[in-house]
Amino acid sequence: MDAILFYPAAALAVVSALVVIAQRNPVYSAFALIVTLCSLSVIFGLLGSPFIAALQVIVYAGAIMVLFLFVLMLLNVQREQDAPGRGGRTLGAIAVALVALLVAQAGAVLMRAEPGPAPAFDASTRRMAEILFSPHFLYVFEATSILILAALVGAIALAKKDF
Repeated sequence: MDAILFYPAAALAVVSALVVIAQRNPVYSAFALIVTLCSLSVIFGLLGSPFIAALQVIVYAGAIMVLFLFVLMLLNVQREQDAPGRGGRTLGAIAVALVALLVAQAGAVLMRAEPGPAPAFDASTRRMAEILFSPHFLYVFEATSILILAALVGAIALAKKDF
């Protein structure tokens, strides 16, 4: 049953992530990113982590993407203009790089794989909270808050009209 849900969700995540890159309209690209985040939420749910799956939808697909769309519409960003020599070759190069990375990673995993049962994966809410709220991730949270603040100040500066 997990494979029946996993493969379509993974395929949808990859296809919508490629649409994020290839789309010239930034609003459509943001909507494709929402689809990617929701399909990743399905994969987290299949891994046995409903808390992370819910956070993926609520925080990223909800709050962060609303912020992205707000900034895109505030700045009145238009469709990207066609540039000669761009497009198909760029997307093709990205796809080749991703496939090469996937093959290299799969080969590395298969080379060190040992027969026997897989190690236990603990994705419970308690374990995730212990990891995220440990002193090890304190600076990561602080850096993220500074980055979001800088992005907000930048968006306000770009949207400001000279009177």
